[in-house]
Amino acid sequence: MTGSRAAIRYAKALLDLAKQSKADAAVNDDMLAIARTINDNKELSSFLQSPVIKSSVKIASLKEIFPKVNKHTHGIFDVLLANKRIDLLQDVAHKYVFLFDTMKGNEVAKVTTAVPLTKDLEKKVLAKVKELTGKEVALENVVDESIVGGFILRVGDMQYNASIANQLNKLKREFSIS
Repeated sequence: MTGSRAAIRYAKALLDLAKQSKADAAVNDDMLAIARTINDNKELSSFLQSPVIKSSVKIASLKEIFPKVNKHTHGIFDVLLANKRIDLLQDVAHKYVFLFDTMKGNEVAKVTTAVPLTKDLEKKVLAKVKELTGKEVALENVVDESIVGGFILRVGDMQYNASIANQLNKLKREFSIS
């Protein structure tokens, strides 16, 4: 929990600094790439989390992995290293992207389904989300076969769970109480 609060503070500071120099969009692109790279590479994630590996090796590796990033992005590497919080980099990247999207008025609706959404269904979901929130949103479809069927819709802090797995769990709880 404290890591998350610290990450949001670093992300806010980075966004403020990037806005002042009109580099907020470039830094957002960097943060998207960083978040995606760390998320897709478990070895890199473990490497950054490891207390055994020296900070100087971590920073050198990050600058090698991300050589063409904005100077503010390199700066956040240095700040996190100096404060011994380099393990928060992925979280800072996610928070920055969220703050940037919020600032721009963009919101992402995350729809979890058992199978990929069709274009027709995607349009219907977008229309329903706009009706509920009054905002234009981007749709992110996550496929998770464990929900069996139905969907889970998450927009901001609102979540609607209409998955078959959720309904089965409700039934299971009801029968176990009786």
